[in-house]
Amino acid sequence: QVQLVESGGGAVQAGGSLRLSCAASGRTFSTYGMGWFRQGPGKEREFVAAINWSGGSTYYADSVKGRFTISRDNAKNTVYLQMNSLKPEDTAVYYCAADKTGWGTGVVRRYDYWGQGTQVTVSS
Repeated sequence: QVQLVESGGGAVQAGGSLRLSCAASGRTFSTYGMGWFRQGPGKEREFVAAINWSGGSTYYADSVKGRFTISRDNAKNTVYLQMNSLKPEDTAVYYCAADKTGWGTGVVRRYDYWGQGTQVTVSS
């Protein structure tokens, strides 16, 4: 069992930056692929970014490429999402998730554990 706790959300103006963190419990964090997803008001949950167990492979949604960066620190059991050049359309609840296969993926149903989410609000 893995418990995930996100932090770092908040309100920011367009063009600003935020860094989200997701702290994981347990000794197996380094074997999990990790992903960030988001869900805006009235929208389905959508893929943002993913990283494999070692950090050697990363994947991004087209909408965030070049602006967001996913990274992980296995010694700290933490995955990060650096968000730059934020836009109002990035407003959503952001969730981190763990994939037991270790690969990381953009598919929601492939993830086994989810955090409770952190709100990001970008104003114009």
